[in-house]
Amino acid sequence: MAFTGNYSCNTFRTGLLNGTFNFTSGTFYIALYTNEATLDASTTAYTTTGEVVAAGYTAGGELLVINQTPTTGNAPNTTAYISFANASWSGAITARGALIYKAGDNGAVCVLDFGSNKTSTTTFVVQFPAVSNTSAIIRIV
Repeated sequence: MAFTGNYSCNTFRTGLLNGTFNFTSGTFYIALYTNEATLDASTTAYTTTGEVVAAGYTAGGELLVINQTPTTGNAPNTTAYISFANASWSGAITARGALIYKAGDNGAVCVLDFGSNKTSTTTFVVQFPAVSNTSAIIRIV
């Protein structure tokens, strides 16, 4: 099994500290993968290995729309967070997980494990959690 959980990638964590990830001016994508992909915290960049191949899906995935720019939650335990609008593809698609990555250098942000193969016959949707300091897809405590 190639997916074993959800991970923020090491590239992303160090990239936050050295300034290579900027969610107010950068462009980010989400790519879908089959269980043939090997993606985890050590994933450094977008790869086509194990990526979904299906009508309605284009290699590289979909552009992510930021629906919550970086902000912070309530004090005293302030959490910084960001989130995206749901991403969708038309057509019959089966995917086991996804990778969020930065355009340009394709730097890996995070791996999303769907828990099992997910299949759609009409529209495949990656639905992001509610936008808050306790549930947004990317949170820094």
